[in-house]
Amino acid sequence: MKIYTKTGDKGQTSLLGGNRVSKTHARIEAYGTIDELNVQVGHLRDFEVNKQRQENIIQIQNTLFTTGSILAAGAEASKFKLPELSESDIIFLEKEMDHMDDLLPPMKNFVLPGGHLAVSAAHQARVVCRRAERLCIHLSEKEEVPELIIKYLNRLSDYFFVLSRMITKELKVEEIPWKPDKK
Repeated sequence: MKIYTKTGDKGQTSLLGGNRVSKTHARIEAYGTIDELNVQVGHLRDFEVNKQRQENIIQIQNTLFTTGSILAAGAEASKFKLPELSESDIIFLEKEMDHMDDLLPPMKNFVLPGGHLAVSAAHQARVVCRRAERLCIHLSEKEEVPELIIKYLNRLSDYFFVLSRMITKELKVEEIPWKPDKK
């Protein structure tokens, strides 16, 4: 199978059902950003500090592929046997966050992203996830988007924030609080 099809050379692509749309269509923006997020999560998984949670991160990546396929199908989703997103995917994230929160000092301030490449990678995943969430909300204002997708992305960005704090602790990196200028 060839990777290139030449069918997108004029700025259009096909949704899963075959409908042709502009590559700038809100649906393409949404699932393209989910794909970008999945790449960022793969990068995050590559850090040694994340080896013990590699299975969790792979589970998240698989769920992101599921999310992307649902978005790519759009209104035609009922015609396909697609993997499903479920409330259990959200509960998984919440349990993981609760577990990490039990091990972290309480937050007293906003924190500045950074301190180690692995911490920064978690923050990068968080902000790409937030962008994906915004794009899915934008799409939902025009077309059908399952509510679970938006809920999952909201929770996932929270997960990446808590994970960034956990990585900071595990690597013994200083967590720098935000100190707003008081001019």
